[in-house]
Parts: sequence; structure tokens; C-alpha cells
Amino acid sequence: MRSIKIKFAYRFLRSLNNLNRRRRITDGESITTRRRRYHMVKTAAYASMASAVGSKRAWSRALLSKIRNNRRNYKIRRESSSSSSSVVVKVKKPIIQNPSKAEELEKLVPGGETMDFCSLLDETAHYIKCLTSQVQIMRSIVQFYESSSSSNDQRY
Repeated sequence: MRSIKIKFAYRFLRSLNNLNRRRRITDGESITTRRRRYHMVKTAAYASMASAVGSKRAWSRALLSKIRNNRRNYKIRRESSSSSSSVVVKVKKPIIQNPSKAEELEKLVPGGETMDFCSLLDETAHYIKCLTSQVQIMRSIVQFYESSSSSNDQRY
């Protein structure tokens, strides 16, 4: 698990650096820009985590596939909206009143819909470990930047 943490941290920091190169945060940016930036950071965190795990786990394969498809669909929507005005209709699945615990897990774990119950439990345990590691690493990154910014403030 330690090597996964190191891989995740490296890939996530590289992704954040790429995002910062593209756009700098300004005080006057709109709420939609902040939301878009939030989603970009969230996607970068998930993609970094899934790629650090690799293709060994079904949830990481499903997550990377979902991210790729979302990017592809976004590009298609942007191209089609610039060429012609078309309406995109999203169809939601019906909400089940009392889903079983297994059905709830299937919704939470990426790719869980295609797994049998034993595999689902195994993937869920691994996914939770990775999410926990992700939170720890992200907290460490925040603490590092907070301490470095406060030490820079003290110098001036």
C-alpha cells in the first residue's frame, strides 16, 4: 500500500501542477468557474488514485474508463453545440425505495454493478483503503503548503 500512496501523491501533485499552469485562481472568478475547478481537482484525484492502483482492480478500471468516457462525451458535446444547437436529454434511472445493502454498495464502488457479491466486498475493502490513503495524502499536502506559506509570511 505504501508504493500506491507514493504513486498517488506523485501523480496527484503532477496533475495539480498541470491544472495550475492552465488556470490561476483569481478572487473575482465566478461560481461556475470555481465549480468547474472543483470537478477538475476531484477528477484529477480519482484518476491519480486509479492509475496508481493500475488495472489490477475492477474499480480502478471502471473509474478510469468513466473518466475517459466523460472527457470524450464533453468534447463531443462542445463540438456539436458549437456547430448546431441540439438539446441533450438525460434520462435518470428510477429511484428504488428500499435497495438492499449490496445494491447500495454497487452504486458506491465504481464498476460494482458488474461484480458478484464476494468480488464486490473485496473491491469495496480495497476501494475504502485507497480512499483513506487519498484523504491522508491530501491532508499532508494541505499541511505542507500551509506551513510553507506561514513560514514565508514570517520572513517578510
